[in-house]
Amino acid sequence: MTGYYPEGKLISTPENLYAMQSVASLTEAWHEGRILEAKAIVCDCSHNLIVDLGVIKGVIPREEGALGIKEGTVRDIAVISRVNRPVCFVITDLRKNERGKTVAVLSRRIAQEKCMNEYIQNLVPGDVIDAKITHLDSFGAFADIGCGIVSLIPIDSISVSRIDHPRERFRVGMDIKAVIRSFEGGRISLTHKELLGTWEENAARFDIGETVAGTIRSVEEYGAFVELAPNLAGLAEMKENIKAGQQASVFIKNIIPSRMKIKLIIIDTFDYDYSPGQPEYFFSGSHMDYFRYSPADSDKLIETNFGLTVTDTGSLSSPANRQWISRGRAASDPA
Repeated sequence: MTGYYPEGKLISTPENLYAMQSVASLTEAWHEGRILEAKAIVCDCSHNLIVDLGVIKGVIPREEGALGIKEGTVRDIAVISRVNRPVCFVITDLRKNERGKTVAVLSRRIAQEKCMNEYIQNLVPGDVIDAKITHLDSFGAFADIGCGIVSLIPIDSISVSRIDHPRERFRVGMDIKAVIRSFEGGRISLTHKELLGTWEENAARFDIGETVAGTIRSVEEYGAFVELAPNLAGLAEMKENIKAGQQASVFIKNIIPSRMKIKLIIIDTFDYDYSPGQPEYFFSGSHMDYFRYSPADSDKLIETNFGLTVTDTGSLSSPANRQWISRGRAASDPA
């Protein structure tokens, strides 16, 4: 347990609930500099966040709403979008307002600074961390990796099997695991597919002669690629009137580990509004140096090397921390 989590993780913990019991317990948390969480209920016209602390109200001044707001490098949407959601903060003051009521002055920025300095800056490529999906875009999924600090999982790093949009894997608010991929220009990039198992681990769940569920991912002149699992797809013989995105029942004709091939026959297809479930992870450790997707006897190599370079200034960079190398067909072609 790191002590720093995506926003929403602390709000129901015994320690956080205790702090919200009274002004005295909030004062104790203030003096100890503890990070707390509560729900933001209003963003006023000056973009100050009003937070419900239970016994009293708190206010996060606009410039304390997030790292970079004061400097202008982060837009105010980072504050506005927190309404009706948990926010992390430290208490910086308890004072009386004009009506004589006690109000807490809060800073989310300081909480994020503490998270950055004491947790995130100590991470290295290959570290496996908790994350929470905050929003989805066509090019990737954004995830909170601690105290509302957001990093990107590029779409090609979400799974080995290709997808058209991250919503096919994730939902906003979903708790996931992710791997630190790189530190580049002050930005942290994440990857996810290395946690979803090797080709052999996924293929071991299927047997020749079974008819199983799948998702048609693409239709080519020579056949259709059907996803059996996020890190496993097979090539099916062509069938009329099928299209990408359809659900399918497929017969497993053959499994060939040396060529990383699964040969399929499409039995039936149908349209279905799919909602992604919680990812199933094959890796349960806290760090991976190396991940090999392809079987040892395969004629092509697909691997991830997490390298770490410390520059002269002490910052982290990883110009070659992730190399997907393929012999033969493209590394992104799972069939």
